[in-house]
Amino acid sequence: MAYWRRNPRQMQAATESVAVAPSSPVPAPARPAKSPRSGMMRQYDLVERVRSYNPDTNEDLLNRAYVYAMKAHGTQTRASGDPYFSHPLEVAAILTDLKLDDATIVAALLHDTIEDTEATRAEIDHIFGHEIGALVEGLTKLKRLELVSREAKQAENLRKLLLAIADDVRVLLIKLADRLHNMRTLEFVPPTSRRRIAEETLDIYAPLAGRMGMQEMREELEDLSFRMLDPEAYAVVTQRLDSLEERNRNLIGEIESQLTKNLQNNGMAAHVYGRRKRPFSIWTKMERKSVGFEQLSDIFGFRVVLDSVEACYRALGVVHTTWPVVPGRFKDYISTPKQNDYRSIHTTVIGPGNQRVELQIRTEEMDQIAELGIAAHAFYKDGIGSPTELLKRESNAFAWLRHTIQILSDSANPEEFLEHTKLELFHDQVFCFTPKGKLIALPRHANVIDFAYAVHTDVGNSAVGCKINGKFAPLSSELQNGDEVEVLTSEAQAAPPSAWESLAVTGKARAAIRRATRTAVRDQYAGLGRRIVERLFARAKIDYADDKLKGALPRLARASIDDVMASVGRGEMKASDVARAMYPDYKEERIGRFGAKRSLAVKLKLKSPPDPARSPSAIPIRGINSDLPVKFAPNGGAVPGDRIVGIVTPGEGITIYPIQSPALKDFEEEPERWLDVRWDVDETTPQRFPARIRVDNVNEPGSLAQVATVIAEHDGNIDNISMHRRSPDFTELTIDLEVYDLKHLSAIIAQLRAKAVVARVDRVNG
Repeated sequence: MAYWRRNPRQMQAATESVAVAPSSPVPAPARPAKSPRSGMMRQYDLVERVRSYNPDTNEDLLNRAYVYAMKAHGTQTRASGDPYFSHPLEVAAILTDLKLDDATIVAALLHDTIEDTEATRAEIDHIFGHEIGALVEGLTKLKRLELVSREAKQAENLRKLLLAIADDVRVLLIKLADRLHNMRTLEFVPPTSRRRIAEETLDIYAPLAGRMGMQEMREELEDLSFRMLDPEAYAVVTQRLDSLEERNRNLIGEIESQLTKNLQNNGMAAHVYGRRKRPFSIWTKMERKSVGFEQLSDIFGFRVVLDSVEACYRALGVVHTTWPVVPGRFKDYISTPKQNDYRSIHTTVIGPGNQRVELQIRTEEMDQIAELGIAAHAFYKDGIGSPTELLKRESNAFAWLRHTIQILSDSANPEEFLEHTKLELFHDQVFCFTPKGKLIALPRHANVIDFAYAVHTDVGNSAVGCKINGKFAPLSSELQNGDEVEVLTSEAQAAPPSAWESLAVTGKARAAIRRATRTAVRDQYAGLGRRIVERLFARAKIDYADDKLKGALPRLARASIDDVMASVGRGEMKASDVARAMYPDYKEERIGRFGAKRSLAVKLKLKSPPDPARSPSAIPIRGINSDLPVKFAPNGGAVPGDRIVGIVTPGEGITIYPIQSPALKDFEEEPERWLDVRWDVDETTPQRFPARIRVDNVNEPGSLAQVATVIAEHDGNIDNISMHRRSPDFTELTIDLEVYDLKHLSAIIAQLRAKAVVARVDRVNG
């Protein structure tokens, strides 16, 4: 957060650079030396920054590290043109603002030497000691390791790195400071790399800083990434915030004054600071809640810092008796701290001018931990133990980190460890892995469908199943941090089910599903339309060619051949219209209702491929999951083995009826809607088809169970059942079944008729 009435922490070094220092050991110079280049901190300044919070600092160690790193990097330069040494120097400066120990500051100065210079681990151990050497080596391995590990040989590096973090969290603190300075100078990086680095920072490093409780660093990393990824949104939000702050400056001052005065009147000395949220925080809240800037009520808030926990609760009582409380906006993180050590009381009241006022009430120590997180635990508070030991004793976040990584380190070999290392460091996101080790970041509550589309749109569209950590699971399974997800795909799946859209969490997945569904439906209608057109041309004995239709597109007012075919398939255009556009002399021969029935070239195909010569115009029907928009007759359905006919319904596709269905009488006067269709069932991948039967059942205990048992034993599936009491002795059951074909249905009916509790069984055709 940005705070008024408080000097911001000094995050940049003094603007004078370094003079070449003598070889180690080097005493601190009496006065700062002038630098040939501005913008870099001098040796003397670095020592003074550390001495300001640690009077017992080892100045000789700091000076030796300064000179060693400067000489090691020599004439190397950064993308900005600055000496490369300016980068580790700025990283060290950031860590002095966190008041870290000498070893951490020295490791920051040296953190690129093994990777980018002739320096070795053995040399650093010899000059600076094993502790600093271990920190630098951990950072070197972290730099070499890609977030997406593609090769098994990196597994051992990752294992050592995480074990090093478990032993010494300072490796992470230096890496976060390193990333922060890189983000501050991101404009000098080639454009092709900027977005990748910003996205990586937003996805990985900012949440990691938050997980360690380092809120101030997290917010700066988020804002720097936001500014790079979406500069227009960043500029708009910043401008609105500045304008709103200026308009409300008097009100903010009034609230601060009233709060301070009320607390003083009750015997409490408090520091009250107004604040506003950062641009990225505002933007994400607007997106998450789908609200405008003006609808946000907690853009400004106030921090009340007191000297004891008791005073915090007394201040809460004063606030709640002074102003009305907003229901549901109270949280006590003092009695129940967050996992990253955050402690504070949150409440919202209706303050002066009927404005909502968000308050955070905490002690000075809580305030330090809230902003600096794990780094706020004073290394020199009691002078007992090493910095790492003090961190272990003081920080819950570090204890959690050690526990998590220790569990992950129990794998039998490096490759297994790589598979099971899931970096459970993030509470805003879920991080999962592909079987090849690629890291996929998803929002919390995401499922396998989201994961599949995050890997690739084609993977999502063709997904048919999945394995989570080696076990089969539904595609709707919610993912947890560290899951290894294998998405099973099939080329036979043309498009994802439209119902997936309501299951998906990410916008990318939802958009891809909508797009694929629209495309699949259009392709289905275009396929149906093409078959209808080709059927008409074959019956009329005229030639059809796409090239000829292409020339007729202006007359049909369509942009493409697919548009024409889709219009025919949807029933928006007649096939005869296409024929007339291609052949102006074409005359349609209407067939009467009896002729229409006699013309049905119904072909049944159950065991052998269809013979196009025998049925050139019949459309093959495979089932509801085919490449055509097909559904089956209501109140009865149709199954392979039935003689069938197709009826085109505008906007719905083809409805398949058995030839004996009485519902066909309704279409006798619309012969243009009748289609010749045939079954084309693949016995290697059997499908179930809908059928309906009516059973007169004896009304006695267990009779319904006997009927259901017969159906189940013969591999039938009951989709729906309704009951009607015809008389005291009999109940009429109407059962919707799913069966493979007519033979399967007939076998079930025969077995039901053999039961003593069944008086009669008939198939129903709607």
